[in-house]
Amino acid sequence: MSKTERFSLPVSQSLLIFGTLWLGFIAYAAILAPPDDPETLDVILRLSSGQTAELNPLLVAVFNLMGIWPMIYGCVLLADGHGRSPKAWPFLAGSFGVGAFAVLPYLGLRKSLEGEATQDFSEERLWTLKFWDSRWLALALFAGAGALVFYGITQGDWADFVTQWQSSKFVHVMSLDFCALSVLFPTLVADDVTRRGGENSSLWTAITCIPLFGPLTYLLLRPSLFQKTVESAEK
Repeated sequence: MSKTERFSLPVSQSLLIFGTLWLGFIAYAAILAPPDDPETLDVILRLSSGQTAELNPLLVAVFNLMGIWPMIYGCVLLADGHGRSPKAWPFLAGSFGVGAFAVLPYLGLRKSLEGEATQDFSEERLWTLKFWDSRWLALALFAGAGALVFYGITQGDWADFVTQWQSSKFVHVMSLDFCALSVLFPTLVADDVTRRGGENSSLWTAITCIPLFGPLTYLLLRPSLFQKTVESAEK
């Protein structure tokens, strides 16, 4: 049994597990999370437009990191869904707006490679995948995330953020969404390593359990999809 197979689950089990998590997340956000804050819409508009002068830097950092997380997932999901069903891009597009609420259904519906790298990445016009596979993109994401984390930690008001987490549905659910995306990412790594002809998928999976910077480190150091294709052609 390969290392990848140890991490794979039949679709029915995946659908049950991730579907249950998805429904539980929705129920929690709707019922158990703090009530909506009347100022939430104004805060979202200010965050989205960059008018953040009077906002807690920690909130600004977390909000912008929630824009980096879908990019991190895109670097894995689009290759995962290439030439397979379901396509990953609709779920990835949704994750830019609702984060893990869009990623969880894909994780439930996707099929593991189960040790068989059957996808073809030899087409010359896969420029979209080449963009998402680029080490330059991974480096930009790492630098952006690092800058945001530094800004939030050094300039942010933690007591105020905790108060908002306890009283604002938006801040509460966004923070949990960040945690959910951190926890879910490692479930994709074993297949991604196999897809690239790499080794030590267990080690890489463990590394990506480190929130945010574990996945970013993996994106920086993983083998290229297209280098594997070139090597295969030369043989």
